[in-house]
Amino acid sequence: MSGSIHHDTRMGVVSLTVSDLDRSLAFYQGALGFTLHRRSDGVAYLGAGGADLVKLVERPGARRIQGTTGLYHFAVLVPSRLQLAHSLRRIIDMQTPVQGFADHHVSEAIYLPDPDGNGIEIYRDRPRAEWRYPDGQLKMGTDPLDLQSILDELAGRDEPWSGLHAETVIGHVHLHVAQIAQAEAFYRDVLGFDLMLRYGPSATFLSAGGYHHHLGANVWAGVNAPPPPDDAVGLRWYTINLPDEAARQAVADRVRAAEITVEERDEGLFLRDPSASGIVLAVRSAGGASR
Repeated sequence: MSGSIHHDTRMGVVSLTVSDLDRSLAFYQGALGFTLHRRSDGVAYLGAGGADLVKLVERPGARRIQGTTGLYHFAVLVPSRLQLAHSLRRIIDMQTPVQGFADHHVSEAIYLPDPDGNGIEIYRDRPRAEWRYPDGQLKMGTDPLDLQSILDELAGRDEPWSGLHAETVIGHVHLHVAQIAQAEAFYRDVLGFDLMLRYGPSATFLSAGGYHHHLGANVWAGVNAPPPPDDAVGLRWYTINLPDEAARQAVADRVRAAEITVEERDEGLFLRDPSASGIVLAVRSAGGASR
């Protein structure tokens, strides 16, 4: 099956199941600097003041289940190193537990869990002109992150941080999948993303328009891991934003040709990948921020 996804494709809203909405909102607003856009009936929408970025759905008693497919992390892309420094300073000041830090050559990243263990990355991209392609292959890695250098961006700046910058977006989504070959066959050959990099036999990274990755997939939860049960915290669905209806229809046509069920929802066209992770195909609103 042939056909590339539109080069101006971006990621959109990520919807998560959480066990305690008040606790989650305190974390997303207080530690990470999200803005609460609206809340009702156990559902909250957050962002940076513009488009929604995260939808939290409360399910009291929802459990954290390991060894399944689903979310590894969703990645919050801030527009500059200065904004990453603000986030790092806030995490330190709030004594927020973190899982790690990394210099990926194309980006600098902070990793941490939300109160239910949902993985989050906060990162900034280096300019594309600084990306390197030895032997024609984009260079990515996991090197130590110079935290002091990042914090030095705040030197001489006394203005208080008021939360995530308005240009913050969802940069990528990284998933636990059952099989790498199966994930590539779906995301590359059906949806049309370009394969950017394989990390040995255990992870793969795909994108549109030459970005380092909009989607990551790994088998670190186990090859042939099962989908999570209905009462688990974690990913409900994530959004792939196409630039216009024609671009979305091209993807939908390939999905239907592959005999994958598509459902019309308020958010967009809903489907599941081969590992049962939910996907919404949407059309990006005019003027929406993108990377």
